[in-house]
Amino acid sequence: MARVPDMTTADLKPEDRDLLTRDIALHRALTNSPNAARAFSGLGRFIRHTSVLDPRLRELAILQVGWLARSAYEWSHHVKIGFDFGVTEADIHALIAESEGGESALEPLARLVLLAARECHAGPGVSAATFERLRAHFDNERLVDLVLTISFYCAVVRVLASLDIRVEPDYQPYLDRFPLPA
Repeated sequence: MARVPDMTTADLKPEDRDLLTRDIALHRALTNSPNAARAFSGLGRFIRHTSVLDPRLRELAILQVGWLARSAYEWSHHVKIGFDFGVTEADIHALIAESEGGESALEPLARLVLLAARECHAGPGVSAATFERLRAHFDNERLVDLVLTISFYCAVVRVLASLDIRVEPDYQPYLDRFPLPA
């Protein structure tokens, strides 16, 4: 169980009930602070629905962060979401191989996005060399969107761990299919 109560729409003021439109464990925990939940969800919605970054590359970057953080919640949720945005099973196996220092059949741009996510996760951010390599593929708007996406999900995995948010039963099959290392 999470370290804070699971909120329901009945627990919230009428003006905050929209915060549980997507009724997932993370949102039920965050709505203990409706203003924080609204700010958090706003950036998440921008990343998923408004960012100009290619959605498959976005999901690969998020999955890389989830894998590195060993975040079962983030990993399982974004395996499912990734499939909805063009990530394939082969992409996931390639991401795992890349994470372990192996070779993969991923195209060079996807490998570069994964490298940027690994560097940002390790801190303090994407290296100057990797950023310059990304510049050859992305305009400034896409560069900012990529860095913001990676950085936001580095924060998300820390929120998930700190609040001890558990994987919901609907997402467990994705974790079973692509388990995180012990």
